[in-house]
Amino acid sequence: MRKLSTWSLLLFIGIMAACQPSEKTDDKAELSIDFEKYVLPNGLEVVLHEDKSDPIAAVAIQMHVGSSREKPGRTGFAHFFEHMLFQKSENVEEGAFFKNINDLGGTFNGGTWTDGTVYYEVVPKDALERILWMEADRMGFFINAVTKKDLEDEKPVVQNEKRQRVDNQPYGHRSYVIKKALYPEGHPYNWEVIGELEDLQAATLDDVKEFYNNWYGPNNATIVVAGDYDKEQVKAWIEKYFGEIESRGNDEVMSPKPVTLEETKKLYHEDDYAKVPDLRLVFPTVEQYHPDSWALSALGEILSQGKRAVLYKKLVEETEYAPSVFAYNSSSELAGEFNIGIRAKDGVDLDSVYVAVQEAMDEFEKEGFSEKDLQRIKARQETSFYNGISSILGKAFQLSSYNEFKGNPGYITEDINNILAVEKEDVMRVYNEYIKDKPAVITSFVPQGQLELIVDGSERATVKIEEVKPMEEATMADADQDAEYTKTPSEIDRSKEPALGDMPLITPPTIYETKLANGMEILGIQNDELPLVNFSIRLKGGGLLDDPNKPGIANLVTDIMQEGTKTKTPEELEDAIGQIGANIGMYTGNEEIVIYGNCLARYFDETVALIEEMILEPRWDVDEFDRLQKSQINSIKQRNANPNAIASIVANKITYGENHIFAKPLSGTLESVESISIDDLKGYYEKNFSPSVAAMQIAGSVTQEQVKKALSGLSEKWESKEVSFPEYEMKGVDEEGKIYFANFANAKQSVIRMQRLAVERSNPDYYPLSVANYGLGGNSGGKLFQVLREEKGYTYGAYSNISSSTQKAPFAAYSSVKTNTTPQSVATFKEVIEDYKQNYDSAELEKARTALIRKEAREYETLGQKLNVLQQISSYGLPKDFIKQNQEELKAYTVEDMKKIMDQYMNVDQMNYIIVGDAETQLEGVKALNIKQVVKVDEDGNPVDNKIESM
Repeated sequence: MRKLSTWSLLLFIGIMAACQPSEKTDDKAELSIDFEKYVLPNGLEVVLHEDKSDPIAAVAIQMHVGSSREKPGRTGFAHFFEHMLFQKSENVEEGAFFKNINDLGGTFNGGTWTDGTVYYEVVPKDALERILWMEADRMGFFINAVTKKDLEDEKPVVQNEKRQRVDNQPYGHRSYVIKKALYPEGHPYNWEVIGELEDLQAATLDDVKEFYNNWYGPNNATIVVAGDYDKEQVKAWIEKYFGEIESRGNDEVMSPKPVTLEETKKLYHEDDYAKVPDLRLVFPTVEQYHPDSWALSALGEILSQGKRAVLYKKLVEETEYAPSVFAYNSSSELAGEFNIGIRAKDGVDLDSVYVAVQEAMDEFEKEGFSEKDLQRIKARQETSFYNGISSILGKAFQLSSYNEFKGNPGYITEDINNILAVEKEDVMRVYNEYIKDKPAVITSFVPQGQLELIVDGSERATVKIEEVKPMEEATMADADQDAEYTKTPSEIDRSKEPALGDMPLITPPTIYETKLANGMEILGIQNDELPLVNFSIRLKGGGLLDDPNKPGIANLVTDIMQEGTKTKTPEELEDAIGQIGANIGMYTGNEEIVIYGNCLARYFDETVALIEEMILEPRWDVDEFDRLQKSQINSIKQRNANPNAIASIVANKITYGENHIFAKPLSGTLESVESISIDDLKGYYEKNFSPSVAAMQIAGSVTQEQVKKALSGLSEKWESKEVSFPEYEMKGVDEEGKIYFANFANAKQSVIRMQRLAVERSNPDYYPLSVANYGLGGNSGGKLFQVLREEKGYTYGAYSNISSSTQKAPFAAYSSVKTNTTPQSVATFKEVIEDYKQNYDSAELEKARTALIRKEAREYETLGQKLNVLQQISSYGLPKDFIKQNQEELKAYTVEDMKKIMDQYMNVDQMNYIIVGDAETQLEGVKALNIKQVVKVDEDGNPVDNKIESM
């Protein structure tokens, strides 16, 4: 082991003092992340960061390989290989990552992009050695264990991921079109990370071995271990498990390959799923960490973010062509691109949108922007920095990325200083150099049959569309001869799984409780680990208090209340929030309206003062209402292009009954939103906004006394009143559920949901039902995931859960499956649930018990997690120690208890099945299952021709 250096990452926020509107005594506070870096003789770079605040540890391994290192004809291989690495290695059994880490009370995943792949885990600290053993085994002892069957079994999983993320989504092929046009043939960014289906299908075992040997050596990786541990012990473990892995393959850093365009390329695509036209302009720029990259990022925000931004003013306010607009620079290791995106309103000609963009740019050149706009961007950096390091995994990601792509884990200091150093002249310079009058790739994605909306002069883009084939039996590969192999020699016995250490002692944070004079309740946790505060004010009601004849009012109320106050225009309110680097927002849920915030502790008083103004003095701006109403209508039209949204709407109507408010979309329908007036919003506010139904939850570096003092204005000015809650008759459980099939023509996947009404969150049956569900669909180790994805290859993932609500909520099992496996998947869901119930035993219960108890170590790490605990207590009337009480109950549960709860709430006969898929190819196969009556419905859940299709 060769020690190189010990670093302390320092950021002096004094630079930002000039950016702030008011002076604070601690503006010059020093931020630091301590880390130690060293390199093993085999080239593995190790970064260690100790954080004793919670009894957990995170591991992040950053491999310097992504899709840009792939060979032609093997696109998508880096991502495919990421999947392969989760299967097994010489000493780690098949599926251990999916099953065992959840059972340890941990979480895990991986991610691939153009230039890198990261693998990560967060576990209670006593499991850290086991994770290091598992990670080392797949880094150094993986390839001999891979068989042709493993390869073939994983192909449909990755193909299903592509269908789910790309092929079955509106505008899903846009990235493919842009990359092909922007980057020339042979450029490493010429293809998508997910790759093409035929390339994935053509992958061989030799390809796997070549990729592993070329790119997965320790000399091409950084490992970061962050959290609560003994540093010398961790160093010994890293040496033990990683030290003997030999260097291999390629670890050369590729040089930047920025591109230029000789002329503008205009392309169009008729999108099967799009409901409104979409315009994208993409300009080639520079690679990451290029001196111009920070100014280009600032340019994107200045052009599009905020009420004063020229693109917002032109596209959203003046022309009303679109509900929103965005612009951003994306710089990667080899090249960069500047994107301008507009999803226009229904029927808007994209030529008009394009002209408006050009007009906005002309105005930007003439008028420029204010220093205040730039300072608002800079003011957010300190808050963003702290939010980014609020978890040990966040720290691990930052340290590993900066180390692997910049050679210094502590580069974040310079990165932020470079943002703060950007001047107005820099922004205008990069605009002139990379955007003004420069060629771009311009794409028009329009709904089928609306070619009149494309930008003039556009050529049809080449897009590969998978054909929906008739029903077929999907089978996984048979076992082959490659299963036997000779293990790689090792200096230690790697076949022995390291034992867990002592179970860490978990000390829940102290929760304080108080109440304002007007009746608003406050629950809080003081935590001084970071100078941040997270909070929410939740008002009971939300969509539950909507007018059943005009759903969507409550949703619009929270939208318009963010658009200025009596004394501040929308622009001025936005500035006031931005200048202190705070985040403030509002949204409507089914049962509550939520006002939330995140700010630096030293600006807590100012942040609360702004929220007080928003609550007590809404502006009710008529122009903003008109814009928001049109935006909501546009969103509703797009909603019908989303099969998951359709499934949710149909499921709610079937589950709750059409007369219940929950059966109506929270955002409303086209008819209801068009009929809403601003007076409807004012009426909702007057009737339902009261401290008597409000509660605040707060976690962060402020005391209880500071909180009450900051809220004194709300306490004095916000008068309490009674709020009436309607009583809706809840539909009973269907003793014989049906299959409801909504047609989504040419779908590449079918969305499947099985559900029945279960219990409210406060019901004593809620927690045992959650425990019973753990092994069925509560995680990737559950039976649904293991059978539908790992064994059969029908899907990218399959899960089940019980929703949390003050009302009775459904128990649901769900997935998106390859279209031509729809009938088989429906049958498999039924079989897996019934088999799970029948064969549930003490081993299954013990696995759930251990995992859920161990998981508590991660329940209180971040301010967001602390806030979530407070919100559950507040919203559902739970005791402050409900987690501890749950664990005591859990220890006493028996197999009989679990079977009883499953018999009551997991009865598949009582479940309704909702399917959203291609009826032309799949409906007959579903009917042929002969398991339930089949009802064909439209996208709103209404029977088509009022006809039951038969059993």
